[in-house]
Amino acid sequence: MGSQEVPPVPPSYLLPLLQLCDSALPNGAFSHSFGLETYLARGVVHDEEGFTAWLRQFIGQQLVYSDGLALRLVIEALERGALAEVWELDRRVTAQALPLQLRGAGIKMGLRMVEIGSGIFPTPELDEYSAQISAGRCAGHTAVAFALTAHGLRIPLAQLLPAYFFSTATSLTQNAVRAIPLGQTAGQRVLRLMHDDVAAAATAVMTLEPGDLGAVAPGLEIAQMRHEYQRARMFMS
Repeated sequence: MGSQEVPPVPPSYLLPLLQLCDSALPNGAFSHSFGLETYLARGVVHDEEGFTAWLRQFIGQQLVYSDGLALRLVIEALERGALAEVWELDRRVTAQALPLQLRGAGIKMGLRMVEIGSGIFPTPELDEYSAQISAGRCAGHTAVAFALTAHGLRIPLAQLLPAYFFSTATSLTQNAVRAIPLGQTAGQRVLRLMHDDVAAAATAVMTLEPGDLGAVAPGLEIAQMRHEYQRARMFMS
């Protein structure tokens, strides 16, 4: 019998990262459209092409400047041991979400992420974050909770950013599949098209300054604000 090559051992963070970014993670993402439903109600998005265009704008014009930049800044602060900066970033990334429902979505998903992270991948930093939330000094934002969990798992930022972006794209595509509706295969075509956008978004995050946090395209924010007053809704945001 010929000798067989031993497969390489995957990085220790790979499986935890896949678990955190799995669509089955019970973080409540299925309840939120982040303003997409407003575009659906107005007829601006009604098919695969329109959803692809909206998703590209959401990732590149909003997610980069909110969760993406927050992830990077939190990781950098943790590497310096500057927990006070992390708590301040929690307050900043929460406050920059001007639409009420969007701000609420970040907190709802963040609190679930804290619970999941603390229960499955506990770290002292997550415990302290939970204490800050309980004391009312932090809101509990999903990007901060995700970054704290990822840092404890030693997930490199170069892998963390695209994984987070693609996980968000996957959740939103699943929501679009049932809301537009799109076929499952159409949803997969959209996600394939997002590969380059996700890579570009991760690259863009590394070029930003801390003051860029919250720089969002007004049209996206206006649609997210309008959703609060929409008569019929499938999603919470």
